[in-house]
Amino acid sequence: MTRNTKTTLSSSHEEAAVESFCRDPGFAAQYLNTVLEDGDQEEIMVALRRIAEAFGGVPKLAESAKLNATTLYRTLSRKGNPELRSMAALLKAMGMRLAVQPIRIPAREHRSRHTYSKNQ
Repeated sequence: MTRNTKTTLSSSHEEAAVESFCRDPGFAAQYLNTVLEDGDQEEIMVALRRIAEAFGGVPKLAESAKLNATTLYRTLSRKGNPELRSMAALLKAMGMRLAVQPIRIPAREHRSRHTYSKNQ
């Protein structure tokens, strides 16, 4: 998926994407990870809105995540900036979670970056 197709899907493509996420939550997670890896904040919010739609929409997810629906609509806007706890709650309501993965760096560079001592 190219950077431009993430935010400019036509209405029929949008519906097809939402249906795909609904049928295959693993695909939804893969899509979100791709956007998190390559996208900016606006693209991430668009992706979260698409996935939220597949998982029952904002009102249902807000209830499951114990979040205010109006606040969640604002959070998922293009300029939204969710707090970590809101993001974690939303993802949990969609059957997902936040995770951290190492960025692959050459072993030699990794050793030079890893210079802290046990006394720190």
